[in-house]
Amino acid sequence: MQTNQLKRENEGKMVIDLENQVAIITGGSRGIGASAAITLAKAGANIVFTYNNNEKAAEEVRDEIVSLGRKCIMMKANVSKPKNAKKVAEKAIQKFGQIDILVNNAGIWTYGEIGKITEEIWHETMEINLDGTFYMINAVVPYMKKRHFGKIINLSSTAGQRGEAFHSHYAATKGAIISLTKSLSTELGVYNINVNSVAPGWVKTDMSMEVLRNPRFVDEVVKGIPLGRIPSGDDIAGPILFLASDLARHITGEILNVNGGSVLVG
Repeated sequence: MQTNQLKRENEGKMVIDLENQVAIITGGSRGIGASAAITLAKAGANIVFTYNNNEKAAEEVRDEIVSLGRKCIMMKANVSKPKNAKKVAEKAIQKFGQIDILVNNAGIWTYGEIGKITEEIWHETMEINLDGTFYMINAVVPYMKKRHFGKIINLSSTAGQRGEAFHSHYAATKGAIISLTKSLSTELGVYNINVNSVAPGWVKTDMSMEVLRNPRFVDEVVKGIPLGRIPSGDDIAGPILFLASDLARHITGEILNVNGGSVLVG
Protein backbone atom coordinates (compact mmCIF):
# COMPACT_ATOMS: atom_id res chain seq x y z
CA MET A 1 0.00 0.00 0.00
CA GLN A 2 1.31 3.40 -0.96
CA THR A 3 0.56 6.27 1.41
CA ASN A 4 0.96 9.98 1.03
CA GLN A 5 0.92 11.23 4.58
CA LEU A 6 3.65 13.82 4.27
CA LYS A 7 2.55 16.95 2.48
CA ARG A 8 4.12 20.36 2.11
CA GLU A 9 1.88 23.32 2.68
CA ASN A 10 2.27 26.56 0.75
CA GLU A 11 4.57 28.00 3.39
CA GLY A 12 6.83 24.97 3.09
CA LYS A 13 5.88 23.24 6.36
CA MET A 14 5.65 19.46 6.46
CA VAL A 15 2.59 18.04 8.17
CA ILE A 16 1.31 14.56 8.98
CA ASP A 17 -1.76 13.57 7.00
CA LEU A 18 -3.68 10.42 8.01
CA GLU A 19 -6.71 11.21 5.86
CA ASN A 20 -8.71 8.14 4.77
CA GLN A 21 -6.93 5.97 7.34
CA VAL A 22 -8.70 4.11 10.14
CA ALA A 23 -7.35 3.88 13.67
CA ILE A 24 -8.49 1.68 16.54
CA ILE A 25 -7.63 2.94 20.03
CA THR A 26 -8.39 0.85 23.11
CA GLY A 27 -9.27 2.69 26.30
CA GLY A 28 -10.05 5.81 24.31
CA SER A 29 -12.47 7.58 26.65
CA ARG A 30 -9.89 9.09 28.99
CA GLY A 31 -6.24 9.94 29.55
CA ILE A 32 -3.70 8.96 26.94
CA GLY A 33 -6.29 7.03 24.92
CA ALA A 34 -8.59 10.03 24.56
CA SER A 35 -5.69 12.29 23.64
CA ALA A 36 -4.47 9.78 21.06
CA ALA A 37 -7.94 9.40 19.52
CA ILE A 38 -8.41 13.15 19.16
CA THR A 39 -4.85 13.75 17.94
CA LEU A 40 -5.09 11.09 15.23
CA ALA A 41 -8.47 12.50 14.22
CA LYS A 42 -6.95 15.96 13.90
CA ALA A 43 -4.43 14.41 11.51
CA GLY A 44 -7.30 13.09 9.40
CA ALA A 45 -7.95 9.54 10.63
CA ASN A 46 -11.37 8.04 11.23
CA ILE A 47 -11.52 6.55 14.70
CA VAL A 48 -12.85 3.44 16.42
CA PHE A 49 -12.25 3.49 20.16
CA THR A 50 -13.24 1.30 23.07
CA TYR A 51 -14.23 2.25 26.58
CA ASN A 52 -15.08 0.34 29.72
CA ASN A 53 -17.64 2.09 31.93
CA ASN A 54 -17.71 5.88 31.49
CA GLU A 55 -20.16 6.33 28.63
CA LYS A 56 -20.42 10.10 29.16
CA ALA A 57 -16.66 10.57 28.82
CA ALA A 58 -16.68 8.36 25.73
CA GLU A 59 -19.47 10.44 24.18
CA GLU A 60 -17.49 13.63 24.79
CA VAL A 61 -14.48 12.18 22.96
CA ARG A 62 -16.70 10.95 20.13
CA ASP A 63 -18.39 14.34 19.78
CA GLU A 64 -15.05 16.14 19.61
CA ILE A 65 -13.83 13.77 16.89
CA VAL A 66 -17.03 14.25 14.89
CA SER A 67 -16.70 18.03 15.27
CA LEU A 68 -13.36 17.70 13.47
CA GLY A 69 -15.18 16.27 10.48
CA ARG A 70 -14.10 12.68 11.12
CA LYS A 71 -16.14 9.55 11.48
CA CYS A 72 -16.06 7.85 14.87
CA ILE A 73 -17.36 4.66 16.46
CA MET A 74 -17.29 4.22 20.23
CA MET A 75 -17.67 0.68 21.55
CA LYS A 76 -18.12 -0.52 25.11
CA ALA A 77 -15.82 -3.52 25.03
CA ASN A 78 -13.54 -5.39 27.40
CA VAL A 79 -10.87 -6.41 24.91
CA SER A 80 -9.22 -8.74 27.42
CA LYS A 81 -11.81 -11.20 26.11
CA PRO A 82 -10.88 -12.48 22.63
CA LYS A 83 -14.47 -12.42 21.35
CA ASN A 84 -14.75 -8.73 22.20
CA ALA A 85 -11.46 -7.86 20.53
CA LYS A 86 -12.64 -9.68 17.43
CA LYS A 87 -15.93 -7.74 17.47
CA VAL A 88 -14.03 -4.43 17.58
CA ALA A 89 -11.94 -5.38 14.56
CA GLU A 90 -14.99 -6.68 12.68
CA LYS A 91 -16.92 -3.47 13.40
CA ALA A 92 -14.08 -1.37 12.00
CA ILE A 93 -14.00 -3.47 8.83
CA GLN A 94 -17.78 -3.42 8.51
CA LYS A 95 -17.90 0.39 8.82
CA PHE A 96 -14.70 1.43 7.04
CA GLY A 97 -13.42 -1.60 5.15
CA GLN A 98 -9.89 -1.34 6.55
CA ILE A 99 -7.73 -1.02 9.67
CA ASP A 100 -4.54 1.00 9.27
CA ILE A 101 -3.54 1.80 12.84
CA LEU A 102 -3.94 0.04 16.18
CA VAL A 103 -3.10 1.80 19.43
CA ASN A 104 -3.15 -0.61 22.38
CA ASN A 105 -3.69 1.73 25.30
CA ALA A 106 -6.24 0.12 27.64
CA GLY A 107 -4.68 -0.69 30.98
CA ILE A 108 -4.85 -0.44 34.76
CA TRP A 109 -2.29 0.43 37.45
CA THR A 110 -2.94 -0.83 40.96
CA TYR A 111 -0.99 -1.28 44.18
CA GLY A 112 0.32 -4.74 44.96
CA GLU A 113 2.82 -5.54 47.72
CA ILE A 114 4.43 -8.89 47.05
CA GLY A 115 3.45 -11.45 49.66
CA LYS A 116 0.11 -9.70 50.12
CA ILE A 117 -1.14 -9.15 46.59
CA THR A 118 -4.14 -11.33 45.77
CA GLU A 119 -4.48 -13.69 42.84
CA GLU A 120 -7.49 -11.67 41.69
CA ILE A 121 -5.46 -8.45 41.40
CA TRP A 122 -2.63 -10.27 39.62
CA HIS A 123 -4.92 -11.90 37.06
CA GLU A 124 -6.96 -8.74 36.50
CA THR A 125 -3.82 -6.80 35.63
CA MET A 126 -2.52 -9.55 33.35
CA GLU A 127 -5.84 -9.80 31.54
CA ILE A 128 -6.46 -6.10 30.97
CA ASN A 129 -2.90 -4.95 30.29
CA LEU A 130 -1.38 -7.92 28.47
CA ASP A 131 -4.16 -10.20 27.24
CA GLY A 132 -6.08 -7.24 25.82
CA THR A 133 -3.03 -6.10 23.87
CA PHE A 134 -2.44 -9.59 22.48
CA TYR A 135 -6.06 -10.22 21.53
CA MET A 136 -6.41 -6.90 19.70
CA ILE A 137 -3.23 -7.50 17.71
CA ASN A 138 -4.36 -11.04 16.93
CA ALA A 139 -7.69 -9.68 15.70
CA VAL A 140 -6.40 -6.90 13.42
CA VAL A 141 -3.26 -8.46 11.92
CA PRO A 142 -5.10 -10.66 9.38
CA TYR A 143 -6.72 -7.53 7.90
CA MET A 144 -3.42 -5.66 7.87
CA LYS A 145 -1.68 -8.58 6.17
CA LYS A 146 -4.26 -8.58 3.38
CA ARG A 147 -3.51 -4.94 2.59
CA HIS A 148 0.23 -5.29 3.23
CA PHE A 149 0.14 -2.28 5.53
CA GLY A 150 -0.30 -1.47 9.20
CA LYS A 151 0.97 0.48 12.18
CA ILE A 152 0.68 -1.07 15.65
CA ILE A 153 1.60 1.06 18.66
CA ASN A 154 1.60 -0.59 22.09
CA LEU A 155 1.66 1.45 25.29
CA SER A 156 4.29 0.11 27.65
CA SER A 157 5.96 2.03 30.49
CA THR A 158 9.20 2.88 32.20
CA ALA A 159 8.03 0.29 34.76
CA GLY A 160 8.46 -2.37 32.08
CA GLN A 161 12.08 -1.37 31.63
CA ARG A 162 13.35 -0.86 35.17
CA GLY A 163 10.60 -2.46 37.29
CA GLU A 164 8.48 -0.72 39.90
CA ALA A 165 8.33 -1.64 43.60
CA PHE A 166 4.83 -2.36 44.90
CA HIS A 167 3.61 -2.53 41.30
CA SER A 168 5.45 -5.65 40.14
CA HIS A 169 2.31 -7.07 38.50
CA TYR A 170 1.92 -3.90 36.43
CA ALA A 171 5.62 -3.81 35.56
CA ALA A 172 5.49 -7.46 34.51
CA THR A 173 2.74 -6.75 31.98
CA LYS A 174 4.59 -3.77 30.54
CA GLY A 175 7.84 -5.71 30.26
CA ALA A 176 5.95 -8.43 28.42
CA ILE A 177 4.46 -5.84 26.06
CA ILE A 178 7.98 -4.64 25.23
CA SER A 179 9.06 -8.19 24.36
CA LEU A 180 5.84 -8.73 22.39
CA THR A 181 6.50 -5.55 20.43
CA LYS A 182 10.03 -6.57 19.50
CA SER A 183 9.01 -10.12 18.58
CA LEU A 184 6.13 -9.04 16.34
CA SER A 185 8.15 -6.30 14.64
CA THR A 186 10.41 -9.01 13.25
CA GLU A 187 7.57 -11.37 12.41
CA LEU A 188 5.37 -8.79 10.68
CA GLY A 189 7.96 -6.66 8.93
CA VAL A 190 7.66 -8.72 5.75
CA TYR A 191 4.01 -7.62 5.57
CA ASN A 192 4.93 -3.92 5.82
CA ILE A 193 3.46 -3.77 9.32
CA ASN A 194 5.38 -1.61 11.79
CA VAL A 195 5.15 -2.58 15.46
CA ASN A 196 6.44 -0.11 18.02
CA SER A 197 5.85 0.93 21.59
CA VAL A 198 5.58 4.21 23.47
CA ALA A 199 6.85 4.02 27.04
CA PRO A 200 5.66 6.89 29.24
CA GLY A 201 6.79 7.66 32.75
CA TRP A 202 4.47 9.62 35.02
CA VAL A 203 1.50 11.15 33.19
CA LYS A 204 -1.37 13.28 34.50
CA THR A 205 -4.30 10.95 33.84
CA ASP A 206 -7.26 9.57 35.77
CA MET A 207 -5.22 6.45 36.49
CA SER A 208 -2.51 8.33 38.38
CA MET A 209 -4.51 11.29 39.68
CA GLU A 210 -5.11 9.84 43.13
CA VAL A 211 -1.42 9.73 44.04
CA LEU A 212 -0.68 12.97 42.17
CA ARG A 213 -3.12 14.87 44.40
CA ASN A 214 -0.40 14.89 47.06
CA PRO A 215 1.71 18.05 46.47
CA ARG A 216 4.71 16.65 48.33
CA PHE A 217 4.66 13.49 46.23
CA VAL A 218 4.39 15.55 43.05
CA ASP A 219 7.40 17.62 44.12
CA GLU A 220 9.45 14.44 44.58
CA VAL A 221 8.35 13.09 41.20
CA VAL A 222 9.21 16.34 39.42
CA LYS A 223 12.67 16.38 41.02
CA GLY A 224 13.41 13.13 39.21
CA ILE A 225 12.37 14.48 35.80
CA PRO A 226 15.11 16.57 34.12
CA LEU A 227 12.54 18.48 32.05
CA GLY A 228 10.86 19.46 35.31
CA ARG A 229 7.23 18.63 34.58
CA ILE A 230 4.70 15.82 34.63
CA PRO A 231 3.25 15.52 31.12
CA SER A 232 -0.36 15.41 30.03
CA GLY A 233 -1.94 12.81 27.78
CA ASP A 234 -1.34 15.13 24.83
CA ASP A 235 2.41 14.86 25.40
CA ILE A 236 2.15 11.10 24.84
CA ALA A 237 -0.28 11.39 21.93
CA GLY A 238 2.29 13.28 19.84
CA PRO A 239 4.81 10.41 19.80
CA ILE A 240 1.94 8.00 19.08
CA LEU A 241 0.99 10.11 16.06
CA PHE A 242 4.61 10.12 14.91
CA LEU A 243 4.82 6.33 15.02
CA ALA A 244 1.49 6.08 13.18
CA SER A 245 2.78 8.26 10.34
CA ASP A 246 5.10 7.78 7.40
CA LEU A 247 7.71 9.80 9.25
CA ALA A 248 8.31 6.55 11.15
CA ARG A 249 7.96 4.17 8.21
CA HIS A 250 11.48 2.75 8.71
CA ILE A 251 11.11 2.37 12.48
CA THR A 252 9.93 -0.93 13.92
CA GLY A 253 10.61 -2.82 17.14
CA GLU A 254 11.40 0.47 18.85
CA ILE A 255 10.53 1.46 22.43
CA LEU A 256 10.09 5.23 22.35
CA ASN A 257 10.64 6.63 25.84
CA VAL A 258 8.52 9.66 26.71
CA ASN A 259 9.49 10.42 30.28
CA GLY A 260 11.21 13.79 30.33
CA GLY A 261 14.60 12.14 30.79
CA SER A 262 13.71 10.45 34.07
CA VAL A 263 14.65 6.97 32.86
CA LEU A 264 17.43 6.67 30.32
CA VAL A 265 17.53 3.24 28.73
CA GLY A 266 18.44 1.97 25.27
